[in-house]
Parts: sequence; structure tokens; C-alpha cells
Amino acid sequence: MTRVAAIDCGTNSIRLLVADVTPETGELVDLDRRMTIVRLGQGVDRTGRLAPEALERTFAACRDYAAIIKELGAERLRFVATSASRDASNRDDFVRGVLDILGVEPEVVTGDEEAELSFTGATKELTGRDDLALAKPYLVVDIGGGSTEFVVGDDSVRAARSVDIGCVRMTERHLVRDGKVTDPPTPDQITAMRADIEAALDLAEQTVPLREARTLVGLAGSVTTVSAIAQDLPEYDTEAIHHSRVSYDRVREITTSLLNSTHAERAAIPSMHPGRVDVIGAGALVLLSIMERVGATEVVVSEHDILDGIAFKTAAG
Repeated sequence: MTRVAAIDCGTNSIRLLVADVTPETGELVDLDRRMTIVRLGQGVDRTGRLAPEALERTFAACRDYAAIIKELGAERLRFVATSASRDASNRDDFVRGVLDILGVEPEVVTGDEEAELSFTGATKELTGRDDLALAKPYLVVDIGGGSTEFVVGDDSVRAARSVDIGCVRMTERHLVRDGKVTDPPTPDQITAMRADIEAALDLAEQTVPLREARTLVGLAGSVTTVSAIAQDLPEYDTEAIHHSRVSYDRVREITTSLLNSTHAERAAIPSMHPGRVDVIGAGALVLLSIMERVGATEVVVSEHDILDGIAFKTAAG
């Protein structure tokens, strides 16, 4: 086993995994796995720049993570940055800050690289799991804050595409008026957001054969939160969520409810992370739209995603 640290810095959150990994067998043992909502992508869709306060929130989380990595004695560290830092004109400020704190440069990966890491993390442990009875090929969908990755593959990636629909980007683009999230959104706002999502799905489908997949695997906070709501969990429970299955009808019910609820009603959901309250409606709509496009009767929810893919690749050298 190799002890590695993996950091995934996205548009909405930054996450750390320290694990002992055996890449040959697909075994990964968590030592520490945590997430901090930093909203690095705050305003990037509008301004093209990372906001100073968003950078400071991110650097504060990095300082916390540096202490944990040192304490657990990880042999290798890899820091992957995704959509928000790809889009920002001042991303050099971000790179310098991370290097100063953690001693490594963040790798601002392409959308295709992000997709491959997500696929590896989500599917490596599924090999040989007859109890799950999951048919191939898989369609792995990683709904992030700024972008969504689509990957079709069996034991390896056949096709991948990243498109700019994510829960934060869709919320900021369609659901914000006068600097505040509309609560709840109007029918016209939802219609415009849906049209944007459908256009992005058309783009993804030019590269990825979405409808050929036999199993839809959903990753990241929007999907896991929908699963938690579907199960009526009294609190967020990773074990209950991992490899849970949520039917299309249940996703549609939850999406409709979220898009017709107030901030207070969403915040009162026991499994809701405070940082997702304003963006979960958009994230759920992205998931629902994908399920309708591919004709999926259910989504298999995975807590293992790009973070685990980073850890596997880091351990493999």
C-alpha cells in the first residue's frame, strides 16, 4: 500500500482524501476524507476572475488540510483544480497561494482529464462486484459546481466530455436577481435554465454516446444530496448513500419540490449541507434532465469520485 493525499478543488467545494491505496487490486482505505464549501467559483461566470474573498476561503481550507496531511504522513500529494480555476484570468494568484501553503502546484486539469479521473474513482471498485449486478457500459456523470463530466466506458474510458453546466453556474446564471437567489425561482427562470441544460446535453452527446449506457452512475454533492433526501436520512450518512439507487420518479419528485421551496424549507432538510441550500435545485434539475435524456429508470449513487481517482493515479505513480 502507498499512503497518498489527494485534493480536489472545484467550483463549490475543496475536498481532501488521505488513504492507503493498492492500485493493482483497487483497494483504497480511507484515513481522512473531508469537504469544505469555499465557493471558489463565486462570480467567475460573470467576471472571469476569482474573487479575493473566494481565494482566501480556499487558502484557509488548504492550511487546514496541510496540517492533516503532515500529521498522517502521506508519502505523495496531488492537488487537482477543476472548472473555476480553468476559467479564471487570475488563476496564477491561485496557483501561487496553493504552492506556498502545500508545497505543490495545483494541476488545472482539462475537462477530459477530469472526466477520466472521475470514471476511475467511481468504477474501479465495481469490478467483480456481482452483488451490485450493474450492467456495462457505465455512464458516469459528475455534476459539479461549474461543469458536468460525462464518461462512457466499460473497464476503461471509451468517450468523455465536460460541459459548462453545474449547480453553481446554473444558479448564478439563471436564478439570481439583484444579487440574490430568487426564492423560489419563477417558472420562466426554470424554463431558461432547463433550455441551457438541454443545449449542453446536445453538446455532450456529440462526443459521448449517452444513450448506449446500461447503468447511470451519479457523482458529487448534488447527486448524493438527492439520495439523502430520497432516503429521508436524519443526517448525511455516507455509508447509506454510497451505492444507493434512486428511481427516476423519485428524482423528479425531489427536483420539483426543491425548485418550489424556499431557502428556509431547503435549509430545514436534515441531510442538507448549508453550502448547498441555494444551489441544490439547479443541481437536481441537471440530474433529472440527464436521466430523461438517456432514459434511465434509476441512478446508482457513488460517494467515490474524482477524489478517489486522483488517489489511485497518485499511488500508481
